[in-house]
Amino acid sequence: MKDKRVLFMGTPEFSLNVLKKLIANTTVVGVVCQPDKEVGRKHILTKCPVKVMAEENNIKVFQPVKLKDSYEEILKVNPDVIITCAYGQMLNEEFINYPKYKTINVHASILPKLRGGAPIERAIMENFEETGITIMRTDKGMDSGDIITSKSIIIEESDTGESLREKLSLLGADLLIETLPSIFDGTCKYIKQNDEEKTFAKIITKEDEYLSFNDTKRNIFNKVRALYKEPACYAMLNGERIKIYEVEIGDNMCGDNGEIVEVYHNGIGVSCKDGEVIIKKLQVAGKKIMTASEYLNGVNKDNLLGKVFE
Repeated sequence: MKDKRVLFMGTPEFSLNVLKKLIANTTVVGVVCQPDKEVGRKHILTKCPVKVMAEENNIKVFQPVKLKDSYEEILKVNPDVIITCAYGQMLNEEFINYPKYKTINVHASILPKLRGGAPIERAIMENFEETGITIMRTDKGMDSGDIITSKSIIIEESDTGESLREKLSLLGADLLIETLPSIFDGTCKYIKQNDEEKTFAKIITKEDEYLSFNDTKRNIFNKVRALYKEPACYAMLNGERIKIYEVEIGDNMCGDNGEIVEVYHNGIGVSCKDGEVIIKKLQVAGKKIMTASEYLNGVNKDNLLGKVFE
């Protein structure tokens, strides 16, 4: 496949394994990613992971603010195929259909379930037992094109958004490289999605990060692990914003929603809609992420009982 010219489009770390495999197996003639962003309190202008890898491999990088305003310049690299993976902008039909082998997307769900920008987090938050990767032909809709192939994996109870993202990134890279030969030789089959079964995975918002203890313990458990490690969930305690990185489901059945009902040696029991969740890892503003044990060593445990997360 080294004779095939590939234009790759992706931005976050999730895309890196796909780009790495493409560099090893094809000729990547250009990379399109989102513009550099200011990061941290000092607003340091930072390159995205895909740009860093592209530059390390001497691949031309394009970073349009709006793809529709500069796609003609990008297409001058004359790709045989465009491969997208978590790029972050919609593509127009002229761009999609320009290459000989059109545009192929690596999507982190089993379509038509979880179309959209946050399929990994939403799969955990919605208590899916499995998810996977779909290799699909891109059309003008949102992840609505024909399916070429897909592969599922189990979502383990121990999985977080971070761990599942890495598993799916590796799976997506391998499945793409397995699938490309059939695309190039014309033997692959294109299967239309059943729109009656479609669901959507809306991007994670600031509102999603708030952790309400008015919810069920299963939903709280799923939400915390889905948003680990970034952006993470938070709740307010005594007017202070507390980020919550890990919880487990407990056995207590008393207390008002959000009330601290038990202080364990390695956790903080909080009452919720149908029982208790135990906070195991957290972060106070201005401090590092710590275990509940470390946090409890620095506070009066008796004073915590009866306090309410809001």
